[in-house]
Amino acid sequence: MCFVIGYNRNLQVTNTTKRSTFQVNKRDHKIYLRDKQNLETRLVRKQYEDQPDTMFKDTNIQYQIADRTRAIGFGGIGAMHKLVCKLKLDKAINKNVILLKVHVPYWESDHVLNIAYNVLTGGTCLEDIERLRNDETYMNALDAERIPDPTTAGDFLRRFDETWIFALQETINEARAKIWTLQEASFRKEAVIDVDGTIAGTTGECKEGMDIAYNGIWGYAPLIITLANTNEVLYLINRPGNRPSNDGAAEWLDHAIDRVAPVFKKVWLRGDTDFSLTHNFDRWDEMVGFVFGYDAKRNLIEIADTLPESSWTPLERPARYEVKTEERQRPENVKERMVKQREFTNIRLNSEQVAEFDYRPVHCHKTYRMVVVRKNLTVEKGENRLFDEIRYFFYITNDRTMTPQEIVLFANDRCNQENIIAQLKNGVNALRMPSDSLVSNWAYMVIAALAWNLKAWYGMVSVAPAVRRDVLRMEFKRFLVSFIQIPCQIVATGRKLMYRILTHSRHLETFFSTFNHIRELRFT
Repeated sequence: MCFVIGYNRNLQVTNTTKRSTFQVNKRDHKIYLRDKQNLETRLVRKQYEDQPDTMFKDTNIQYQIADRTRAIGFGGIGAMHKLVCKLKLDKAINKNVILLKVHVPYWESDHVLNIAYNVLTGGTCLEDIERLRNDETYMNALDAERIPDPTTAGDFLRRFDETWIFALQETINEARAKIWTLQEASFRKEAVIDVDGTIAGTTGECKEGMDIAYNGIWGYAPLIITLANTNEVLYLINRPGNRPSNDGAAEWLDHAIDRVAPVFKKVWLRGDTDFSLTHNFDRWDEMVGFVFGYDAKRNLIEIADTLPESSWTPLERPARYEVKTEERQRPENVKERMVKQREFTNIRLNSEQVAEFDYRPVHCHKTYRMVVVRKNLTVEKGENRLFDEIRYFFYITNDRTMTPQEIVLFANDRCNQENIIAQLKNGVNALRMPSDSLVSNWAYMVIAALAWNLKAWYGMVSVAPAVRRDVLRMEFKRFLVSFIQIPCQIVATGRKLMYRILTHSRHLETFFSTFNHIRELRFT
């Protein structure tokens, strides 16, 4: 079947590369420009006089059911499905993840994509599949006679064991490698693999495999391995809630290295103190660069205390963002005022210095570079200064080229992974735990995270670098609003499935150029 997105208010997109343009007729291009001008006119700043009435009018609103014209509110799902098909991810899932003896009527890919597309259309739980299952136009948009119901989706998740979950993750990784090969040479210069654990709480009392975490929350303790370059999830591993963050991390980091190393010239591992797995340092040193936080042990503090003052240099942190407008007066720091008024204990940072020395961990045969940050702090209570304090923070690395300050800033950039985890929890709802066992919930995590990865892949196939960066940085919900929640009329004509866009948006030019590129993708 030929899959086409049509638009009666189209535009002509000119790519910055030699790729062919997305061709539209003159009439549609004229309508697009008219709509764009009308919108810009309405949004231009005006000097209004006092208005006699509100902007939101009390209008005689009525509803009718359309007879011939049917539409969906998330027309961008067609572009995502086209990307999946171009990557042949659906076929690869059916080949590599064999959970069904017969297909009556669904295949493995039907189940996986059904759950992932539920997330992409704003669903937050398996029960939300029911809204799609009862939307005839949605099923028409994917040329599907029917889709699995929530109960069937749950039964499918319970078919997984650890072996098949790994097979699914590797299948997704094979698809993402195709996307990586499309990127410019500068993209493949360096890869940064971040690792962290989190707590996924659950209110259920009968979920197999859950346990009580260090903070008293009942649930699971997933391990999350991501690619910092693109914010993609490489591996997501479910574990009981009482497991330490680093449990099993070395094995999964090895898998990530195996996946990333063939594509990127340089690979980095990065994590906090929990992931300073010194038993593996000598082995990793032969394959990758690494920077890990390191516990402030007594012997390290003693070494830092004895370093000559000449070894320390000021640590200068860059500004969080560039001020592009006239600098405004900073408002009152309300938190600071309340802390003083109520005489809370407060710790104030006065200055930071950085130094380094060589260090060999007990479990290592090699000596590595230890970078230490000295924070000069003042402990206050209300308006009173109690005492000054020095605290040390350590980072261990096998890199000998970056300056100590660069090592610290590089290590601190790992904090962006916290944003990814927050998106998986609150945007994608991948850590919702809808099933009744550790393994079935693990399967759901991986499939739901596929929706997040599809967002990244969509950004990476965008022609314009600025668009690529913007999409990769987008929160999940903003991506849905911008590129998925597009009202479209669905029309099947001959061998074409036509999505007729029914609105105007500033994102349409990007959407069309990206979709055009998706249609032109060719993989060996």
